[in-house]
Amino acid sequence: MSDQTPDTTPATPAPRDEVRPVGTRQGMFGVRGSGDTSGYGGLNAPIVYPGDAQRPYGGWHDEVADALEARLADDGLAAAIGRVVVHRGEITFHVRREDLLAVVRHLRDDPALRFELLSGVSGVHYPDDAGHELHAVYHLLSMTHNRRIRLEVSAPDADPHIPSVVATYPTADWHERETFDMFGIVFDGHPALTRILMPDDWPGHPQRKDYPLGGIPVEYKGGTIPPPDQRRSYS
Repeated sequence: MSDQTPDTTPATPAPRDEVRPVGTRQGMFGVRGSGDTSGYGGLNAPIVYPGDAQRPYGGWHDEVADALEARLADDGLAAAIGRVVVHRGEITFHVRREDLLAVVRHLRDDPALRFELLSGVSGVHYPDDAGHELHAVYHLLSMTHNRRIRLEVSAPDADPHIPSVVATYPTADWHERETFDMFGIVFDGHPALTRILMPDDWPGHPQRKDYPLGGIPVEYKGGTIPPPDQRRSYS
């Protein structure tokens, strides 16, 4: 254990000058028309990302960003970080997928960073974000400095490949398998990338936005769950 005093200085959110739209949500659960029994049939809202943060980010966020940028510049990877977002007091680094392995090694090993633990890998699907439809999100904790950050890496639907970080963070093993199972992101270099929740021969990836939310046969029972637009209406 480190004898350093944990860094508990609050990080003030950096200002956000704009948001970036990545699609529009119309209705809910993929239902169109009067058959919607969810109550969300009239929903029509933009899907947006928080805008890029501007320096200073606030608190210790600038220390982490400075240390990471310096290490990447030494490796000739100054362009590895595409965007930095500070939203609701949390910082996210958007990383080019081809540079992900170099970024996580510096985050783990550099004394000024020391993000020793990867606590999870999440998937997100934005069907309307052309060329960046699939996102993998990495949640990192520095026990040395008592800090948390997030990395986000995107890949297109047509080429859903992202390097596996298992060699750097062994805890990613099952997290990457679950993200592969639910979203179809292929983590290149994973030691055993197989489904973890669904049967091996299951078609599709259930947490993608274009996956049907009903009409799927219930195995072993012979029944079906009808899609929302075919369910009984109570109005």
